[in-house]
Amino acid sequence: MKFDVIVAGGGHAGIEAAAASARMGMKTALITMNKNYLGKMSCNPAIGGLAKGHLVKEVDALGGIMGELIDITGIHFKILNKSKGPAVWSPRAQADRNEYTKYASRYMQQIPNLTIIEAMATGAIVKKSKICGVEIKLKERNERIECKALIVTAGTFLNGLIHLGLTHMESGRAGEYPAKGLTESLVELGFEYGRLKTGTPPRVDINSIDFSKTEEQEPDYPPVPFSHKTKSIDRKQLSCHITYTNSRTHDFLKEGFDESPLYSGRIKSSGPRYCPSIEDKIVRFADKERHQIFLEPEGYKNPEVYVNGFATSLPERAQIKALKSIPGLENVKILRLGYAIEYDFFPTWQIKYTLETKLVENLYFAGQINGTSGYEEAAAQGLIAGINAALKLQEKDDFILERSEAYIGVLIDDLINKETIEPYRLFTSRAEFRLLLRSDNADLRLMEKGYGISLIGEESLRILEKKKEFIAKLNRKIKKKRVTNEQLMKYCESSAPLTHNIPAKTILKRPEVKIDDLLKMIDEKVEIPGEIKTDVEFNIKFDGYIKRQNYLIEKLARMEHKLIPGDFDYKEITSLSREAIEKLNHIRPHSLGQASRIQGVRQADLTVLMIYLEKKRKLLSSK
Repeated sequence: MKFDVIVAGGGHAGIEAAAASARMGMKTALITMNKNYLGKMSCNPAIGGLAKGHLVKEVDALGGIMGELIDITGIHFKILNKSKGPAVWSPRAQADRNEYTKYASRYMQQIPNLTIIEAMATGAIVKKSKICGVEIKLKERNERIECKALIVTAGTFLNGLIHLGLTHMESGRAGEYPAKGLTESLVELGFEYGRLKTGTPPRVDINSIDFSKTEEQEPDYPPVPFSHKTKSIDRKQLSCHITYTNSRTHDFLKEGFDESPLYSGRIKSSGPRYCPSIEDKIVRFADKERHQIFLEPEGYKNPEVYVNGFATSLPERAQIKALKSIPGLENVKILRLGYAIEYDFFPTWQIKYTLETKLVENLYFAGQINGTSGYEEAAAQGLIAGINAALKLQEKDDFILERSEAYIGVLIDDLINKETIEPYRLFTSRAEFRLLLRSDNADLRLMEKGYGISLIGEESLRILEKKKEFIAKLNRKIKKKRVTNEQLMKYCESSAPLTHNIPAKTILKRPEVKIDDLLKMIDEKVEIPGEIKTDVEFNIKFDGYIKRQNYLIEKLARMEHKLIPGDFDYKEITSLSREAIEKLNHIRPHSLGQASRIQGVRQADLTVLMIYLEKKRKLLSSK
């Protein structure tokens, strides 16, 4: 067998990578241990959330599949942060776990140019520092498959080790074999690797919960879709519920600390700081009397409820006693215990912005192998790796998104330039230009790029053009109109009165004036889609801040254009700090802009580097 692109791993990164590559015309193979488990949700069956929702909208705008899958299988949709500005509104949806995997598997099996192979990838085949194939274990025999590019998206399966109390077992996730041999193969090629840890909470029987003792959390009506292809979501929506731990819960948890792999030293890897285990929470936040617990259903027919906020690797008896001390869970029946898992990852100074490795040509890493956590971060990386692998084989330019263009750009730039000491998670606070990177304008920012790489179709592009025309038309109308005091007082009497007629655009900049009020003032009766109004209102209200961010983007672009030779030896500059020399030689930044974002490179180092490069440039140009 011979393929253009092979993807090793069938999780969220793997299916995006394989789908993109195949749809871009590459003969693609997806290697997975179980073709019926494609896109399986190992932890919480939810997509989106703070900043993660932005990623999903961006993946969708570029032609990825995660948005479509969650729209088809979502059972609880909610826009988070609605009390704040639109820049940080984040869509999130609880999924029917089994349906999500079923639809993902069905979707992938219908893609032309894509072959799904049930096997375990055990090694990369490299000749002259270039990928030429992959070794697989197919049932009881070993085989070699030739390829021109290999994308590794192994998730937590690389030498996965599950911990439950003092018991541990080799596993990629509960009940499944780990991936063995691939790490060792990559290490033989010269790659450096490390270990990280993540965890998952218990699942409990929905019929054993007393919901009268919990707080109901209703979904949004109507649900807001993730995908631009979804017209509406009509399926029945379910509520989630909130409850809290208490001092008794914390005492029962502490009783299990003697058998905790986290505190006994069995787990030596770093876990996610922003999603700690419940035992970690009660130690780090000892002053808190209680912690919030979300009870999230896993499907219409699935009796399992995900106990979000209660990730743990404590022994069984401690988990049971602690759960039964929580209001609403006094008679709870545990269907699956929580556990922690350690797995291999490869520090990201070893990859480029395309996610191709620096050491081996046409070898790409995407997902948790790069030290990230979360389905959404994995999907975004998988999509970018799949796109770039296809483009390189087609001898076309790389596909790279800047920090100012997308959260995907922020994610990849952070991975490459920051040291991985814990699983990376994306937040809106990581994006300097988040006023421009809203979840609702992902299509305006990225869909034309998706069309340019053949992942977005003509119909979607036509709809985008109509949306742009509508926005421009509404902006022109508002710009032409003026508002009288009588009109203002009629629809927004809480606003300060006017002494004379003023432009409608100026009125809308007042925080208490909403665009719906303004449209009534200017007698605009045409029905306008909510996303159009949001875009126009936001850009008018935050006009000054947006101009400032655009100025900073231009300034950053000038730094990005100051290129650094790929073979530059930073040891030449004796006045650089020792840490800066080490980091710069490791990461090999392509520009001063990238160098400025490398952890450990100070402003003083950057100034020295800038002066040195300028002197060297002048010296070369004078010869």
